[in-house]
Amino acid sequence: MAMSDQSSAIPETDPLGLFEAWFAEAKAAEPNDPNAMALATATLSGVPSVRMVLLKGHGSSEDGGASFTFYTNAQSRKGEEIRSNMQAALLFHWKSLRRQIRIEGALEEVSPEQADAYFHSRGYQSQVASAASDQSRPLGKRNDYFERYDEIAAKFPEGSKVDRPAHWTGFTLSAERIEFWLDRPGRMHDRRLFTRTSNDSWTSNLLYP
Repeated sequence: MAMSDQSSAIPETDPLGLFEAWFAEAKAAEPNDPNAMALATATLSGVPSVRMVLLKGHGSSEDGGASFTFYTNAQSRKGEEIRSNMQAALLFHWKSLRRQIRIEGALEEVSPEQADAYFHSRGYQSQVASAASDQSRPLGKRNDYFERYDEIAAKFPEGSKVDRPAHWTGFTLSAERIEFWLDRPGRMHDRRLFTRTSNDSWTSNLLYP
């Protein structure tokens, strides 16, 4: 078959719907954490950093946009960078499916009620561990963390409601660009970029691999 006979395998469609279809396939195929994503942030001066976090919510807005939510300690390095520069990029890489999705946009902090609801949906140990952690801060010795954990666990025994620290919160990214990447043989990869427009719709175009 001639190369010119090949068409894109990534449809020109609603990008959130396409994300949901790929995400559903990843949840069925990936052995661990299909909702894991790389989160890239930067300081006001443009110094970047990246780490893995978990997607904890996604959906559409009334104007047809797409949003993606994660939670973190706002006093961590990423939290401080986010609050000083409310822009970020996400990357999903599903190796078993040979697919990637890149998402870029502005961030907005979730409400205290949303943060409370998600915090208390977590397992008891995760709640106590989050409350005990000065995330990203220097730790003298590992046992210091365990001692703090035990202190909080004594204050909030299992079965009680652990207080959410005020600095433990979440952020929602409103997508301005969503790029889908699909591996193809011979490096003839398939890429499609969706860009949010000012009239609350999406434009789409293919990219050279």
